[in-house]
Amino acid sequence: MNLEEENIKNITNEILQEKNFFLIELVYRGNPKQRIVEIYVDSEKNVTAEDLAELNRSIISRIEANNLIDSLERLDVSSPGTDKPLKYLAQFPKHVNRKFDISYVSENETKKLTGKLIKVEGDNLVFLSNQNEISINFNNIKKAKVLVSFS
Repeated sequence: MNLEEENIKNITNEILQEKNFFLIELVYRGNPKQRIVEIYVDSEKNVTAEDLAELNRSIISRIEANNLIDSLERLDVSSPGTDKPLKYLAQFPKHVNRKFDISYVSENETKKLTGKLIKVEGDNLVFLSNQNEISINFNNIKKAKVLVSFS
C-alpha cells in the first residue's frame, strides 16, 4: 500500500467511525492521472442510498481539503452487496432470521452449514439447521454468506 492509498484509507476510516460505519474494502486503482477509488462500507443498521451519498461527499471533501490525490477520476462509495461474504461480527445482527451458507472450523475440521441465523449472543452466532440449533463462535467462521430469498 503506497502512502497516498494509506492516507485515503485513514481518512475514510475516521469519517466512517464518526458516522457509525465500518470499512469492508478499499479498492485503489487506475493510474496517477486517472485515479479510481472504490470504498465498500457497512453498518449495524441497513445502509441507504442517502447514507452512501453523504459518505461520498464527506470523503471527497476531506480528500480535496488535504490534497491527497492529484487527479481523482472517480470515488465510489457502496455497500458490499449480497454476493460478498460478511467479514465482521457487527454485520450479523441485522441479518437475524435470514438464511446463510457458512463454512466454519470445528474440532480442527472445516464444516459447512446452511441455516437460518436465529440470534447473536456475544461472539456466538446461533443458526437453525434441520430443526437443530447450532452455535458457532464468530472467530471460527471462515466464510459466511447471506442467501437471497425472493419469498
